[in-house]
Amino acid sequence: MLGRQGGSLRIVHGADDSADAILYARAVATFTVLDLSDAQAVAAAAGLPAATAITPIAAGTINSNFCVRCGEVRWFVRVNEGKREADVAWEAELVTALAAGGVPTPVPRRIGDARYLHHRGLWISVFPWVDGAIRAAAEVSPADAAALGHALGTIHQVARPRWPGLGRTGIYQWADVVGRLTTIAAADRPELAPVLAELTAAIAEVDAAAGARAAASHGLIHGDLFRDNVLWQGAQIVAVLDFEQASSGSLVYDAAVAINDWCWTGAALDGARAHALVAAYRAAAPWAPADRAALAVELLAAAIRFTITRLTDVYLRQVDNPDKDYRAFLARVRFWRSPEGAAMSTALADH
Repeated sequence: MLGRQGGSLRIVHGADDSADAILYARAVATFTVLDLSDAQAVAAAAGLPAATAITPIAAGTINSNFCVRCGEVRWFVRVNEGKREADVAWEAELVTALAAGGVPTPVPRRIGDARYLHHRGLWISVFPWVDGAIRAAAEVSPADAAALGHALGTIHQVARPRWPGLGRTGIYQWADVVGRLTTIAAADRPELAPVLAELTAAIAEVDAAAGARAAASHGLIHGDLFRDNVLWQGAQIVAVLDFEQASSGSLVYDAAVAINDWCWTGAALDGARAHALVAAYRAAAPWAPADRAALAVELLAAAIRFTITRLTDVYLRQVDNPDKDYRAFLARVRFWRSPEGAAMSTALADH
């Protein structure tokens, strides 16, 4: 169940379903409704004790998620909305391989020959609960950034022999992201005219470095390793979540996404965090010269990507979600295009 504790978003496992547990809705919805009879059917199919309670979880923007209690044990039940069986199977295979390689990520329960089940025409995954808290931006320390960098490097190293290069296409290809500028322009919002001009100029800089981007190492990337996809117990990462966007891509880009989220407080980059993240990442997954050369452009590309998607998916749709304000990533675009940002990206690449 999601709740606010100590100023940060916390996923609480093992607490009882009481009025003290405050659901924290993040402009999300439960698309599929499961009741207790559904929970009992899922538990039986998964070989679990009888389900005695089911609670919807207001988290995520794609799937419908539930907490199912089976006796004294809770399980995270996910309805994989709008996915093919092949997609569900691929994600299950991925997280199983990553967990076997030392990545702290929950693995869906094996059910017969698969790690999912079919119920009411739905593909459903059953995960163990993991206690953990999500770091707020101001709470991230250089040691946390290093732990995150090590985890990301481990993901890349474990996945690369199995998914070495191009294979699964992500849903946020560069051409598709850039194409959203047409949507922004068509909205005819005068306040966005200077933003469009900035983004157009920044995109031209990224496109001019297409060769450097292509030359860098490619493999399986998470694609969205933000703070809300990592659970902590104290100083330890206990779960890396949400591999739904995992796809083939630039490994340096994946690191750039993490830097752009984990190493900022407000409009300011924390250099100590950024250096710690990169150093720990490179200790786990060393960079070739082409990777170092691509870091600057990937930092800018990642900042552009999240500026644009937050404009189209949040701002233009008038979604009330302060955590997804496009201006936060527009500030990152401006920083990485500045002399100060260029110097920082060079220092990180040479770290």
